[in-house]
Amino acid sequence: MELVSGGPTKPEIAALAFFKLNISHGDVFTDIGSGTAYISIMTARIAKCVYAVDSRYEAISAAQKNIRNANINNIKLIRGEAPAILDELPQLDCAFIGGTRNIESVLRTLVNKVNGKIVVNVVRIQTASTVIDLMQDLDIFVDAVLVQVSNSYELAGEIAFKPINPVYIITGDTKGDK
Repeated sequence: MELVSGGPTKPEIAALAFFKLNISHGDVFTDIGSGTAYISIMTARIAKCVYAVDSRYEAISAAQKNIRNANINNIKLIRGEAPAILDELPQLDCAFIGGTRNIESVLRTLVNKVNGKIVVNVVRIQTASTVIDLMQDLDIFVDAVLVQVSNSYELAGEIAFKPINPVYIITGDTKGDK
């Protein structure tokens, strides 16, 4: 997986976000702030169609390589800024937000565009608070999980653990299935 700043989402975190999305066969999905397309690639194995959106050239370039290496052909990469780009997409069954720029307007747009789960990963507590408050105001909030993962490494011939940054995984549901 090619690296870009801010990504890729760590596999352990991606697995939990993927579970929260509750992707079904035939779903139409978008990954906002898709970065290296790690989440997009995971969901493309089940979803009918994936729209991976990122505004950064380096992210789109890395995503193209990663998608090609994964031999996936149902991901459409879109270089653009959300929420404006969302108007061009069809109705969606679920959405993942990995980048939090314009988070409030992105969420407000997605509420009318998604018929299902919206999952947001954030690392800053202030942003987590903003997302939770907004999801509550929009009456879509389901839950928030703070995930702290540590990975093993060798230290003086033994195994130690080094933590990665904690991540808030915040879930909303536009269907009201809470």
